[in-house]
Amino acid sequence: MRPRKRYDSNFKAKVALEAVKGEKTIAELSSEYGVHANQISIWKKKLLSELPDLFSDKRKREAQQTQQNDDRLYQKIGQLEMELDWLKKKSLLLK
Repeated sequence: MRPRKRYDSNFKAKVALEAVKGEKTIAELSSEYGVHANQISIWKKKLLSELPDLFSDKRKREAQQTQQNDDRLYQKIGQLEMELDWLKKKSLLLK
């Protein structure tokens, strides 16, 4: 069995963009780049489905939500560290 090929995102974007252009058939692109035609079709569909989000505020909202989640989690970590330190000090006094 031969090892599975891995393609970087730049390569995938290049091949998918050429497939969208339609200047060459999927079969021609497949033989030119050495990628199975089904895989090129998958990359093309993904490109077409994600293009509208590229120009929307959805990405900004997702990034903002992620940042808020991170901030909340860091705040909780800080609180728990303080509580742990306090408990350690109190346990030393009880000994």
